[in-house]
Amino acid sequence: MKQNKKNKKTILTALCLGEILLFITGCASIKQPEVYKRPDYTLADVRKIEIQHITELLDEKPVQALWLAYQVDDKSIIDTCTGKIAALYAKAYASKDYFTAARFYQSLEAAGYNSLSTLESSADTLVQQYNKNVPGLNHPEASGVKTKAPENVGKYIEGTVTVWVDQGVKVENGVGRADRVIGSGFFIDKNGYVVTNYHVISNCVDPKYEGYARLYVKLADDPDTRIPAKVTGWDSVLDLALLKVEVDAPYVFELGSSTDLSVGDKIYAIGSPVGLEKTLTSGIVSATNRKLFTTGGVFQIDAAVNSGNSGGPCIDVNGKVQAIVFAGMPQYQGLNFAIPVEYLETDLPMLYHGGKREHSWVGAYGHTGKEGTDETGLEVQYVMPSGSAGRSNIQAGDIITGVNGKMVRNLEDLQAEIRRYIPETLVRFTCTSGDKRKDCLVYLDRRPEYPGYEIYQHDALKDAFVPIFGMKMEAVSTVNSRKYSIIDILKGSIADESGFSVNDPVEVNRIRFSDDKSVMYTEIYAKNRKKGYLDISMALTAPLDSPYYF
Repeated sequence: MKQNKKNKKTILTALCLGEILLFITGCASIKQPEVYKRPDYTLADVRKIEIQHITELLDEKPVQALWLAYQVDDKSIIDTCTGKIAALYAKAYASKDYFTAARFYQSLEAAGYNSLSTLESSADTLVQQYNKNVPGLNHPEASGVKTKAPENVGKYIEGTVTVWVDQGVKVENGVGRADRVIGSGFFIDKNGYVVTNYHVISNCVDPKYEGYARLYVKLADDPDTRIPAKVTGWDSVLDLALLKVEVDAPYVFELGSSTDLSVGDKIYAIGSPVGLEKTLTSGIVSATNRKLFTTGGVFQIDAAVNSGNSGGPCIDVNGKVQAIVFAGMPQYQGLNFAIPVEYLETDLPMLYHGGKREHSWVGAYGHTGKEGTDETGLEVQYVMPSGSAGRSNIQAGDIITGVNGKMVRNLEDLQAEIRRYIPETLVRFTCTSGDKRKDCLVYLDRRPEYPGYEIYQHDALKDAFVPIFGMKMEAVSTVNSRKYSIIDILKGSIADESGFSVNDPVEVNRIRFSDDKSVMYTEIYAKNRKKGYLDISMALTAPLDSPYYF
């Protein structure tokens, strides 16, 4: 079965360095971009130019325009922007497009819109309204579906399907064979909505795929009939997809809460390993919060799963879905993983809305801050100058402690909060900077496929190396722009594990990227203090996405 490269790129690149080096190609020059500097809005000419830019942006990206208006701090343009968004909100609400209306309302609320009370509804009510018809978010009994637990766990199989992607005929060495992808899925709604993994159906929605792909499902009680299906929405980052099949679901699963699961708890996995339908296996939760995804952790399970199990439900002893299986990875022989059901619950409104589920980011990097064993929030360790966080006065060293009034204790909390919002929404970050507290109005931008490459494109090398390799440098020569001295090392980073120390002199000789810009390869000449200041030449390889970009 195809591997989901987007979801597994961090692990693949970290464990397969030898293979990575075989396909590294591209530019060997070292890019030094022009770094964004915040305009001086006290200057009349600068304010005039920025206000003109905001006015031009208002029709295309009204929420971003409002965010920029607050940075200029001009009441007239702020009123113009809030008036525009309030009108757009009213239009979306009147047409019952609660999904779009919620984004506008949330943005106005975060911006402190004075006339918020004059708008119909509220943020919570809007969310409830657009969640009302989202499959899987309401208990199945509410729609008349019988959900009494079956007499034995094997009966849960009736609520699962085999997902079948017919890709025509593949010719190898002059011989043709059927080309198909087989996965699993499960019903979350009586009207035929099915959850599966994105990588199972990726060729059905990938615009770069030029081949033939037709999507079907097979019911558990009728494995010989292929029923046409269509993709409603998909999320390549969290490896989830929502399908629609024109059938009445024979059994509808109820979504549970993976917080009820602990290491050692018993679970069951249902699916079609290597095409063998109606297969149920059991095991335990082996570990939690494995960092395989770029926006959160997953479960490690020891239930036997194989190719074809991907997308099937992982249920507890009460039959509730606690996770979604994605099949084992070649780099982890004998280990299997599952996506916590909370990710699915957060994703479902976006998947049901249709199309590709976009994720948000603010152009920053950090780890959970700690005082002793206590988690204090998210410590910001890097901010891209042109990113939303940087332009919103969030700085390296700040501790993020809240998002829209919700407490943030660690990286996972921040990721969970950001996942609740779609891009082009305004939120408020609460931060501590030293002994001071500050509230920052932040614009959620679209998360790039590879944040590290975005940072390399928009920041000086000496600073871009902080999130990419975990080392901050300063230039030491006006003649040779490749020479630096290390002034900081992040614990646990690539630089730290490679033996670099503060004050080590380094010379960056070459930088290259993989074809898809997912991996950065750097040749460094250094005098390493931990190695007695011996002259060494090192090759460092780093994935350009990780859970620590946000």
